[in-house]
Amino acid sequence: MKISYNWIKEFIKTDWSAEKMEVLLTDLGLEVEGIDDYESVKGGLEGIVVGEVISCIQHPNADKLKLTQVNIGEKENLQIVCGAPNVASGQKVPVATIGTQLYDDKGEAWKIKKGKIRGEYSFGMICAEDELGLGQSHEGILVLDSKLKPGTPLNQVFEITYDKVFEIGLTPNRADAMSHFGVARDIKAGLLRHDINGSLNTPSVSGFHVEKRSHRVQIEVQDYQLTPRYCGITLSDVEVKASPNWMQDKLKAIGITPKNNIVDATNYVMHELGQPLHAFDAKAIKGNKIEVKTLAAKTKFTTLDDVERELHEEDLMICDANGPICMAGVMGGLNSGVTEKTTTVFLESAYFNPVSVRKSAKRHGINTDASFRFERGVDPHITEYALKRAALLIQEIAGGFVSSDLDDIYPKKINDFQVFLTFKKINSLVGEELDPSVIKSILASLDIRVNNVTETGLGLTIPAYRVDVQREVDVIEEILRVYGYNNIEFSEKLNATIANTNRYEDFKIQNLIAQQLVAQGYHEMMANSLTKDYTALNKDLVKEENVEILNPLSQELSVMRQSMLFSGLEAIAYNLNRQSTDLKFFEFGKIYQNKKGYKENKQLQLIVTGNRNEDNWFETTKPTDFFYLKGIVEGLLSRLNITKFNTIPIDSNDLSEGLTYSIKNINLVNFGVVKKSILKEFDIEQEVLTACFNWDAIIEIISKTNVKYEPIPKYPSSRRDFALLVDESVKFEQIYELALKTEKKCLESVDLFDVYQGKELPENKKSYAVSFTFLDKNKTLTDKQIDKVMNKLQKQLAKELDAQLR
Repeated sequence: MKISYNWIKEFIKTDWSAEKMEVLLTDLGLEVEGIDDYESVKGGLEGIVVGEVISCIQHPNADKLKLTQVNIGEKENLQIVCGAPNVASGQKVPVATIGTQLYDDKGEAWKIKKGKIRGEYSFGMICAEDELGLGQSHEGILVLDSKLKPGTPLNQVFEITYDKVFEIGLTPNRADAMSHFGVARDIKAGLLRHDINGSLNTPSVSGFHVEKRSHRVQIEVQDYQLTPRYCGITLSDVEVKASPNWMQDKLKAIGITPKNNIVDATNYVMHELGQPLHAFDAKAIKGNKIEVKTLAAKTKFTTLDDVERELHEEDLMICDANGPICMAGVMGGLNSGVTEKTTTVFLESAYFNPVSVRKSAKRHGINTDASFRFERGVDPHITEYALKRAALLIQEIAGGFVSSDLDDIYPKKINDFQVFLTFKKINSLVGEELDPSVIKSILASLDIRVNNVTETGLGLTIPAYRVDVQREVDVIEEILRVYGYNNIEFSEKLNATIANTNRYEDFKIQNLIAQQLVAQGYHEMMANSLTKDYTALNKDLVKEENVEILNPLSQELSVMRQSMLFSGLEAIAYNLNRQSTDLKFFEFGKIYQNKKGYKENKQLQLIVTGNRNEDNWFETTKPTDFFYLKGIVEGLLSRLNITKFNTIPIDSNDLSEGLTYSIKNINLVNFGVVKKSILKEFDIEQEVLTACFNWDAIIEIISKTNVKYEPIPKYPSSRRDFALLVDESVKFEQIYELALKTEKKCLESVDLFDVYQGKELPENKKSYAVSFTFLDKNKTLTDKQIDKVMNKLQKQLAKELDAQLR
């Protein structure tokens, strides 16, 4: 938000420099992000002087050029070639001397140089008003007052406005500071802390009066919840023209482009007092009646930016007898605004429901200065005052008279807030004891009225425009920001509380797993929990169980996610479109369901695609596949000391093939290959694998697991291998379970290290190469003992699975 320092000084007199005021504003919570210099004429007319044309003859080599001799108050006259048709001897004219910097219509600078034009030297430039930034005309040079003395600097002839403009990073809670008056009000409070008692000057409206009651516009408000207060007045015989320079300069300084005196007056009051206003051409109001109401959904309305919009049934509209003419608090209509032909104006000042304005503005993608203020909350007590101020301004700069009574529809007054402030709470939060007289002084400077004083605290009335100050802690924050956070003394003693946390705290386990994944080349991502409705892609997701957002910013952010897969696929698609094809992501997040009440569950999602590693000279690239992901999943579970679980083939609408690991019918993780039909929706052509961990269940399981420690065995293990010929239907799992069942004492592990099927084998047969590891924790096993066990295993495998040694 831009704030003019010159404008501020009209409210509060101060001789502080802009740089010093910058520090005060930042200390008060109105952080100044920068200070810009403003000049009503760019360059300040530096280097431009008054010249007198001594002679003016035809250029010898050009029909449209003149050769002039110009006196600029120096010993010798300047020869200047000029192409203006109105240049003549005896004129007083503005002359840009050599080295002067001028600006084109785009603000780009260029310098006046000595030149040779059609064979004749030119030592300067006689300027038109648009070349100086004094107007728009380029029909000829600017002819000055004949009484001016040659050599007089032109910035002494024309008044140049200089200003310092603060760029304030206004936080959303500071609705009270959305105007120059609001900022000046804060400065007054800040100056009091520096023992400077500055009085706050507000524009007088004592001159307001109704001259004739010749053009009253009837006003009807249908919903007082959406429009708690609405004021209107009519002004007749106004003349629409350009605003005076003083008003244009103030608006330009804060980045507002002047339009005409009526519109500029409403903008001026909005930035002066913080109350948005709207001016209608009264003759465009059909039926001479204003109705403030909502309309049927999909009603067509063309806004001032010439865009036809379909209205929502909750959009608050300003209507006449024919239909909508303005979107309340947001933007006017195309055909009801003030034009050069306007002679009668209906002026509106209102307090609209902030939530209603915000919804309409967001719904239609409109952001205006008016909606910016209305949706944060304006002062309901100045609605009438601001209207009178605007009416007087319009009469001053556009003529005319007030031609109707001021209608003020305000059925239920918006009350100020009541808060009881305890001294104990102040001292507790501030950290030191503040003098009650200082507290009262600060509160008074902030327009917070002290109703009663007790031994324990103060009964306060907070003005309605401070929508962010409704609790005791809010008042303490106000006291602190004016008192100065930098003035609070800090103890030299540092106190710290050490939290006693469980080793199975969620964040600790998350960090443990995240470190392992990062070490394996994964990148952590964080997706928005708000997403579009993806239930059509997965029949496991029920549309009725969506947690829907009541006022979504867009269709893409309309529901809370039921699955983390789709946000992961969005990230994959985003990166693939930017030539990044080898991706490994993980995310800790939540899913949400409206299933017999709102529920949320925490999950860990892995999503991978492309190659496992980059191509290099010592290792060839390998694509990620199901078994790669299986190893990652089991590695994570092993790190969490979860080694015994049930394996179930998955039947999922997300995965074409996959597995579920579970304990006691509780799913720990689902993983596998994402279906091509789903990938197609995201324009992903390469294979994608995903794993979804039920994080809540994992945390609960590991917190109940008792960890047992054993010494590392002192005795060596021994390994034996079998090459088994088995039927194609036999699974390694059967061999594994049978082996452990056969030998329970010293068989440590059973592993499959090769599978072969080929021409050398009988039909419907395959070869499994299986290793058996033996270990006795109390002694070294002999070959005789191991051979005995191997013979027993061979017999059982032959008997149960018809397995033969190759």
